Amino acid sequence: MKLIVTIPCLNEEENLGDVIREVPRTIPGIDQVEVLIMNDGSTDRTVEVAKEAGADYVFSHPTNLGLAKTFRDALDRAIELGADIIVNTDGDNHYDQSRIGELIAPILAGEADIAIGSRKIEELEGDMPFVNRWGNRIGSYITRTLSGLPKTIDVSTGFRAYTRDAAARINVFSGHTYTHATLISALDQKLTLKDVPIKARKVNRPSRLIPSIPDFIMKSGTVILRNLTIYKPLRVFVFMGLIFFLIGGAGLGRFLYFFFTDGGDGHIQSVVISAVLLVIGFQTILMGLIASAIGW
Repeated sequence: MKLIVTIPCLNEEENLGDVIREVPRTIPGIDQVEVLIMNDGSTDRTVEVAKEAGADYVFSHPTNLGLAKTFRDALDRAIELGADIIVNTDGDNHYDQSRIGELIAPILAGEADIAIGSRKIEELEGDMPFVNRWGNRIGSYITRTLSGLPKTIDVSTGFRAYTRDAAARINVFSGHTYTHATLISALDQKLTLKDVPIKARKVNRPSRLIPSIPDFIMKSGTVILRNLTIYKPLRVFVFMGLIFFLIGGAGLGRFLYFFFTDGGDGHIQSVVISAVLLVIGFQTILMGLIASAIGW
């Protein structure tokens, strides 16, 4: 049984060496443990540090292609190198690599296709920058609400283990991040997910994925909506349709209120706008039903 630990990296010279050295090279049930670095066009000494720390493989993009592409390429390389289990982690020393044995335990036991290292976010939020804290909350809430993921699963964690088959089957369409998209894809593929409670360390440097709340909402919201539309069209279109229905219903309620209190004069604009919104809502829900029926 071969395990490959993949680490997507961008300018992680400060912490990468500690991460690599912390990876346990002997794990019960595993015959061979290797470390694979996927460098996303770093401009610092990331590559040199990786080699000095004992990484078994170091691959590099000539330019920065984004975290999602780097993650997918790392999985593909690990599969090509014969990995039976792939553990993905971060190069910023946020996760405790000594817990890899616990993370892969559900896979070794045949209980999961993907094991997710779920952090106790409430314990970390005091140390998290404001944008990270709210970015995690927003992304988690939207993903869980629309995808149906259990509340216990940490949808933003990068500390995960995959079987070879699961790693080959999940799709990544985003250029921004992979964390939410891969979980939605895994649900669509009927893969078994299991969360494993872990502890995480404070990361002092500013987040590269969440520079600001508006930027995070725009980029991650687009990623989540795109993937949910592909895999869960009925939920997405019904959710959107109900929003139009609620706004349209509120406008119609406004008209009826003034109709009965003011004798029915005026406020015809409310009826027109409400009718348009209700029709849009109906058509949106109908699109979801059609998309779901044809297996969009």
